[in-house]
Amino acid sequence: MANQMSFFFFFFFHLFTQRSSAGSYNVLSFGAKPDGKTDSTQPFLKAWKSACTSPTASTIIVPKGRFLLTSTTFRGPCNSHITFRLNGTLVAPLDYRALGNSGYWILFIKVDGVSVVGGNIDAKGAGYWACKKSGNNCPAGARSMTFNWANNIVISGLTSINSQQTHLVINSCNNVKVKNVKVMAPDQSPNTDGIHVQSSTNVMITGSTLQTGDDCISIGDGTKNLFMSNIKCGPGHGVSIGSLGKELEENGVENVTLTNAVFIGSDNGVRIKTWPRPSKGFVKNVLFQNIIMNNVQNPIIIDQNYCPNNQGCPLLSSGLKISGVSYKNIKGTSATPEAVTFDCSPTTPCSDIRLEDIKLTYKNKAATSSCKNIGGSTIGILMPESCL
Repeated sequence: MANQMSFFFFFFFHLFTQRSSAGSYNVLSFGAKPDGKTDSTQPFLKAWKSACTSPTASTIIVPKGRFLLTSTTFRGPCNSHITFRLNGTLVAPLDYRALGNSGYWILFIKVDGVSVVGGNIDAKGAGYWACKKSGNNCPAGARSMTFNWANNIVISGLTSINSQQTHLVINSCNNVKVKNVKVMAPDQSPNTDGIHVQSSTNVMITGSTLQTGDDCISIGDGTKNLFMSNIKCGPGHGVSIGSLGKELEENGVENVTLTNAVFIGSDNGVRIKTWPRPSKGFVKNVLFQNIIMNNVQNPIIIDQNYCPNNQGCPLLSSGLKISGVSYKNIKGTSATPEAVTFDCSPTTPCSDIRLEDIKLTYKNKAATSSCKNIGGSTIGILMPESCL
């Protein structure tokens, strides 16, 4: 882990010190209107084209005001580093159908060296959530900001509210830093995950507050070297590795750290969830440490029988192997009597699970724990008593 941290700090020091003086492109100069009503998609794309083709590092300036954008793709590769400096607010169309079935609202694809700094994005997701809850025939829904096949990315100081679906997606990326991001959606808004990381390597998420209707942070298959610190989660479904193992051919998750986090009133704290299906995937080398739970329903949970609505689950057990998971210095209160739940696979048991200095109470009394198909070790103070 020390080597991993050294890499991160060297990389970001190098990234920030290598930027040349930037040329500026103000979206107003390309015809964008800060009235929240005029479609500014094309002016933004023209500003992007100018910055993307610039031979030197450049900055796209979005001044104060509200700028209406429909589905927008910022495509690379570009010639040099681009900083998107948001002083204003990007807003989606009020009619959720305007984003159609594209699956995204703001998409960065095949870019290298892009920073998104400050500002607000408002996806106006309430109409879409109402459609989903009504059971009507709704479009696929849009993720607010997505990075696909992108490298050397910084997202700093961004506030995302009311996404139709996931607020921020990092997919198939390398070397990404997410810092001081704030995400807000009502606790009953469906599938509004805060940050989703998948098939990506060397991602840091620090100093962020996530209040959502789904996972605060969700970690998909193929994620490697993910470091999260100073995270505040709730409401939401916690920090979740998974769901994994729905497919037989699936990449594993490894080298994941969450440290110095606070969970407030969330459905889960730290969770690993896998489908009860055959899978070549795995989870290994995970550390959850220095965490405070405040009235959390499932503070510590491994669920290898994850099967929403009991659909798509043949009568099988999970083939996904979970090993090398450590829980250290986790304290606070559980909203349910059972604060620690390890429901592992009977055919592929969890192994090398470590508990150290756990103190979780329920109504001012020691909570309980349960274990199925798991092996590991304990050290220090344990409340509830270990069932390993």
